[in-house]
Amino acid sequence: MASVFVQAGGQSQRMGTNKALVPFLGEPLIQRVIRRVRPLAREIVIVTNDPQPYLELGYPIVADRIPGLGALGGLYTALSYARHPYVIVIACDMPFVNSSLLLEAQNRLVQGGWDAVLPQSGEGLEPFHAVYRRDTCLPAVERALKRGERRMISWLPEVRWQAISWEEVKVIDPQGVAFMNVNTPEELANAEDLARTVYLE
Repeated sequence: MASVFVQAGGQSQRMGTNKALVPFLGEPLIQRVIRRVRPLAREIVIVTNDPQPYLELGYPIVADRIPGLGALGGLYTALSYARHPYVIVIACDMPFVNSSLLLEAQNRLVQGGWDAVLPQSGEGLEPFHAVYRRDTCLPAVERALKRGERRMISWLPEVRWQAISWEEVKVIDPQGVAFMNVNTPEELANAEDLARTVYLE
């Protein structure tokens, strides 16, 4: 079991409204994301600098510890606040986040003694669908931020990490949708159509 941190800090400019809270098959998108990862979580925390819209969801909310540092600052926040040694970080706009893939990543991290396990897609590493060891990753991320780094994976050479290859990912996620995110109304509609035709939940 792990601490799960849901990053909800994007501007949502292309969506035209807060994409974390847009309805997805009748429930807020972020609620769907949380529901899909809840079996893995000992705690679930939302990371946002605008907490008011999320209060009704009933989950703990934290703001970025150091505002203005982008995605890597969000990871730093998650690692800083996590109460458990293994930390899952996911984005709020991924309607098909895959708990089986995250469990595989966590098992590899624990059994192999890795500090971070990140799956790969056809586009590269997916740091917002990954598992991190709090005690070793936190100082590495902190050092990267002090150097002025902002890229989510800039600090990985400082720790022991492993990738789950795209070929391995596709065995667990045959439809190849785990990393799909929705940034526009059109992408949202397409994802809902996919959920209706391929997924029951």
